[in-house]
Amino acid sequence: MINRLPRYIIVFIVLVLAQILLFNNIQLSGYLNPYIYILFILVLPFETPKWGLLAAGFILGITIDLFSHTIGMHASATVFMAYLRPHILRNMEPRDGYEPDTEPSIQDYGFAWFLKYSAILTLAHHIFLFYIEVFKFEGFFQTFSRAVLSALMSILVIVLIKIFIRK
Repeated sequence: MINRLPRYIIVFIVLVLAQILLFNNIQLSGYLNPYIYILFILVLPFETPKWGLLAAGFILGITIDLFSHTIGMHASATVFMAYLRPHILRNMEPRDGYEPDTEPSIQDYGFAWFLKYSAILTLAHHIFLFYIEVFKFEGFFQTFSRAVLSALMSILVIVLIKIFIRK
């Protein structure tokens, strides 16, 4: 993991810059807001400790918050997603377990596995984020539809990134 640290730092920087400079400016009638920065949490190695996931989630989220002026909303949603990740991975674990020195990817575990994995975590992140944003259950279905549509858009972009950029 230590020898892959520079690569993950570069991935972090590229995803944050892409989110801030490009994807934060994409907003289709308030319903489609792609958040691709969460790909960083999705691709961390399986052996990443839980405290490392939570710390990475917080640092990633607070960085997005600083540039988006959203006061901790992304940080809380990303920490929530990082907290769920080990539980989701445990429930999706292959019979023989995860191969050593692999990461959650289409190449290592297949398209269907990665789509299910990323969809569950992305949907959880988006629902948490959008309900924290409005901070009330008034307009529950409107907020839910915004979260689901944005999650679908994010999943599509994340899967396309993982297909075209292998390692």
